[in-house]
Amino acid sequence: MTEESASPAERGAPGGAAALAGVLAGAAGLAVAELVAAVAAPGASTLFAGGAAVIDAAPPWLKDFAVESFGTADKAVLLGSMGVVLALGAAIAGLLELRRPPWGSVLFGLVGIVGTWTALARYEATPLWAAPSLVGIGTALLVLRLAIRRLRPGSSDDGVVATTLDRRGFLVVAGAAAGTTVLALAGARLLSAGAAAVKAARETLRLPSPAAPADPVPAGADLGIDRLTPYVTPAADFYRIDTALRVPQIDPADWTLEVHGMVDEPFTLTWNDLLALPLEDHYATLACVSNEVGGDLIGNALWRGYPIRALLDRARPRAGADMVLSRSSDGFTAGTPLTVLRDPARASLLAIGMNGEPLPVVHGFPARLVVPGLYGYVSATKWVTSLKVTTFAADQGYWTPRGWSALGPVKVQSRIDVPRGSVSAGAVTVAGVAWAQHTGIGRVEVRVDSGPWIPARLADTVGPDTWRQWSLSIPLERGEHSLEVRATDASGIGQTDVTAPPAPDGATGWHRVVVTAR
Repeated sequence: MTEESASPAERGAPGGAAALAGVLAGAAGLAVAELVAAVAAPGASTLFAGGAAVIDAAPPWLKDFAVESFGTADKAVLLGSMGVVLALGAAIAGLLELRRPPWGSVLFGLVGIVGTWTALARYEATPLWAAPSLVGIGTALLVLRLAIRRLRPGSSDDGVVATTLDRRGFLVVAGAAAGTTVLALAGARLLSAGAAAVKAARETLRLPSPAAPADPVPAGADLGIDRLTPYVTPAADFYRIDTALRVPQIDPADWTLEVHGMVDEPFTLTWNDLLALPLEDHYATLACVSNEVGGDLIGNALWRGYPIRALLDRARPRAGADMVLSRSSDGFTAGTPLTVLRDPARASLLAIGMNGEPLPVVHGFPARLVVPGLYGYVSATKWVTSLKVTTFAADQGYWTPRGWSALGPVKVQSRIDVPRGSVSAGAVTVAGVAWAQHTGIGRVEVRVDSGPWIPARLADTVGPDTWRQWSLSIPLERGEHSLEVRATDASGIGQTDVTAPPAPDGATGWHRVVVTAR
């Protein structure tokens, strides 16, 4: 067998270099795609559109696992996992292009097709959204073929048959690919002017004073116990669970809310229209349906906004309508019962402020929905741009076809915050929070080592839409002890002891902690 007729593998072509060529080609293509997306359509980012598609396709049990395992870092873990998978796939493409050409190029091409289709399938996509994936995959194919050519003896550019690998040429191509990746990513960041503009708009925004201020927080609402969750959650500590891998960046000047569907008077609300309305302040506790018993995916804040019922009254819903499908700028939807949103006793808001400041971007700036008493997946739409009056028979929110309940009322729950771990024997303060939004907490009880239930002291509260702190002092002898808590709402409905996972309509069970008294 001659040198010319030998296969690349038989010639001893370096597989490691081929795998590296694939990774560099993939990285360059992805970086260029991000640069094109920054210029043309940020939502068409190959990486983020693909990640969003993964989230959309994830079954409820996988979502629960991600939230339970990684909490608010679930999106970073997803992107990191995608990066590892893409790098491994690119390495395989490099090896295939060297040893079984053109299958490496075919693999890259398939990835480009999937990326293009995924971007075009996103909400509000236009034909321009195909550009990032197409340009990116073209860049990846060019780099891959140039690099692999220099790892294959007998493939010189001047027609002279080479008998050795062009290592110098490979290093030049590899260096150029790495440089392209760095420059493209830097350029994409510099061109992401939308985020900078939105940040500047938020920082210069001064919220109008509320026409109806919130009731003041009673002095006894916060017990001031060390490590007990504060009554009002700072915005920086408020949980964030949503489907947005890339936080939508909406300039208030460009924001509108369309109120339409089964209404006699559809209309569109602009940002200036909203600021001119009589705004109200209300304290409300929001909870995520993915919150495990004893979990921290819950928070209480002061919200400023305009009553949703007033918007609906203006639109005049037609007979037969029973649901409002709210839509986010990124395509997320939530189906909320119309009767809940029109309830005059419930402070359901189109909110623009949180704890006296404009909404943080990650919490829905410029506007979001706040609906006391319902889990966020059926009510708390961030970056909201549409309210469609419809029916549960005709429309479904994002999570309903994925196996979650359509209604999502918050269940009575309680949590022990302190103590945890080890404590000094003797009198021990046990404290935590309990919630039954829009009904209110009527009683909290604690028991030690499955003994009798002991009533806890309830802190004051603004009203039934917020959680309540509670505490009591109990004697603990030396040794290990089990502490359990249960709550009863103001209507007499008690927290069930039946343990159930979050899916399909919220976790249940009594929160239990084990402490050691020394």
